[in-house]
Amino acid sequence: MSALKIKYILFALFCLFSSFCFGQKDVRQNLRKGNKAYKEQKYSDAHDYYEKALESNPSSTEANFNLGNSLYKQKKWNEALETFNHAASISQEQPEVASKLWYNAGNSILQTGDLNNAMEAYKNALRLNPSDDEARYNLAVVQKMINDKEEEQQEQQQDQNEEQQQEQQQDDSGTQPPQDQEKRPEQPDEPEQMSRDNARQLLQALEQDERETQEKVNEIKAQEREERAKENRLRNKNW
Repeated sequence: MSALKIKYILFALFCLFSSFCFGQKDVRQNLRKGNKAYKEQKYSDAHDYYEKALESNPSSTEANFNLGNSLYKQKKWNEALETFNHAASISQEQPEVASKLWYNAGNSILQTGDLNNAMEAYKNALRLNPSDDEARYNLAVVQKMINDKEEEQQEQQQDQNEEQQQEQQQDDSGTQPPQDQEKRPEQPDEPEQMSRDNARQLLQALEQDERETQEKVNEIKAQEREERAKENRLRNKNW
């Protein structure tokens, strides 16, 4: 091989290496800018920076991962899911990273109301990382939601069947349910002097109202705690 050919090959390798290094530098810069925007809750700007990083390196798992999170924060559930699935497919040799991606995919699916597929996504996360307590908790929550939904559907179906049976019985008997008779307005009774028993009953009624009010306040507080817990459950894992 002549010296000229060797120089040409070395020059081509040098250009290729320089282009690769420049591309990697560009990816890192856009990732840093995207992460900074994400922390500042500027999710649309972060999305743009992650897209630029992927233009330089489409196979960057970190860029795909963070892009999915920025889409999730913008409530673009389907686009986020597509990005998480793609990132999981290119990170099969990184089980912990792939597990996080399946977890985030499960959160995205759950936001769309598809309980069964959300359950499968959490199962995939646990298969790759059996020690992921967050994925295990979300899986249990979704399983309960599915069971509750099935029970509700069964109750509704039972109510419909009972209504149909009642209608059928009425049709068979040929009778119509009695109409409410018109009632004359009742005249108010004369005011009576409040007795000791009446006063005691009134006091008990007031105490009962107070207890019911306190129970409602406690229920509202419990619901607020549940909403905060739900928000924590659906918080995506970061890179």
